[in-house]
Amino acid sequence: MSIITSQQIVRYFEKYRDTDVTFNKQVVAATGLVSKNVYLKVLDRQWSCVVFSSSMAGGRVIVNVKETFFAALKQSNNRLTLRWCFKQPDKDEPITFFVPCHAGGFMHYNVQNPDVQMISLEYTQRPPDDLILIIGALLEAKSNSQQRKDERIVLTPENIKRFGLDSRDAFLAFDSAERKCILRDVSFSGARVLFPGHLQSAVGKQISLRIPRGEQTAEMVLRGVVRRVEEVGGRKDILVIGIEYSGVPPMAYKLLINSFLNLARKADAGTSTPTAGPASASPAPPQQGDEQSNG
Repeated sequence: MSIITSQQIVRYFEKYRDTDVTFNKQVVAATGLVSKNVYLKVLDRQWSCVVFSSSMAGGRVIVNVKETFFAALKQSNNRLTLRWCFKQPDKDEPITFFVPCHAGGFMHYNVQNPDVQMISLEYTQRPPDDLILIIGALLEAKSNSQQRKDERIVLTPENIKRFGLDSRDAFLAFDSAERKCILRDVSFSGARVLFPGHLQSAVGKQISLRIPRGEQTAEMVLRGVVRRVEEVGGRKDILVIGIEYSGVPPMAYKLLINSFLNLARKADAGTSTPTAGPASASPAPPQQGDEQSNG
């Protein structure tokens, strides 16, 4: 994973300060947001809330409010704080922090229950670096998934470790069956895998690529279409299958690719953190050990 610098945090803040991120299920899972530990604090009281969206300048939350909430808010001169809580992949304890806010407006979220309101919050100061990093990484991953969608990352042993995966092992599911394969390279838009055996008329098949859980990554399932099938080094029993993802890949996957590309960008020329260029028409030569990996 990339090393976060103060310069990167400043860049995120300046570039994405006012851009909203909607905290849907995918984003909640990818960021590790612990929704049950998120709440609004007014004076000395807490109200559970659901984060609908946030930028680095403000956010919107859904909360069940009562008269006591408005009374406390009036007493606090319309000021409150939003408590965030995120799981950390490599630590037992989550990170928590408070963001001072001003309540900018209220809107009924559920017409059948007028107590459920969406509150617009204006952050009264720059939020903590942790929130800047989380929102900035999401927005950068979204941007790079379009601008750098064809940049391939060759999964060398070193790169596997950087991704937080245990191995290059993965699984292809097609025709109601799942078969083991070996990850060869990945990008925002697709992947190439080594596949033992034979496939008849595979081009155009709908498939699912399942990447098992690693040390720092959750299991991911990516749906796509087979675009190319070629033999490896003249061997008919081992194929390189080129996959183009269908739709939008999971946010967790985009964050993983983006983090690695950031690392590669910072690396000095000549270091062993390779990323391949734009996708080529033909598969790359087999890496040492490709055939053995397939058993």
